[in-house]
Amino acid sequence: MERHIAASPDDVFGVLADGWSYSNWVVGASHIRAVEAGWPAVGTRIHHASGNWPLTLDDETRVEAVDPGRSLVLTARGRPLGEARIELTLEPEGTGTRVRMHETPVSGPGAWLHNPLSELVLARRNEESLSRLAAIAERRTTPGS
Repeated sequence: MERHIAASPDDVFGVLADGWSYSNWVVGASHIRAVEAGWPAVGTRIHHASGNWPLTLDDETRVEAVDPGRSLVLTARGRPLGEARIELTLEPEGTGTRVRMHETPVSGPGAWLHNPLSELVLARRNEESLSRLAAIAERRTTPGS
């Protein structure tokens, strides 16, 4: 999944580097419980909840690799489905940024049951996540798509 965002790579990465904004752009994360000091350094985690109250589960997302302003690789735990690896890459494009997001289930039922239909669901979810990321990075004052 990819999207052009009308903001610089530094501005987009600034949103990714603000762990407290994670639940604002990641579909499925309902609220942040804690952000470890140093986020998004390799090994640091965001502790978040998934689902809708009162049916939430405590989960976490860990940084696997980071190249500030260019890429961020995360492992997100999403119970009961398991873990997924999320790769975000940012490339300058005109006056904005081309953001690519690729999610791969790596453990648990999400990985065992990964198929073309589940890939379509992931793609739609990630499309919405990139739309939310764009709205935050662009600091919109009117609705966009």
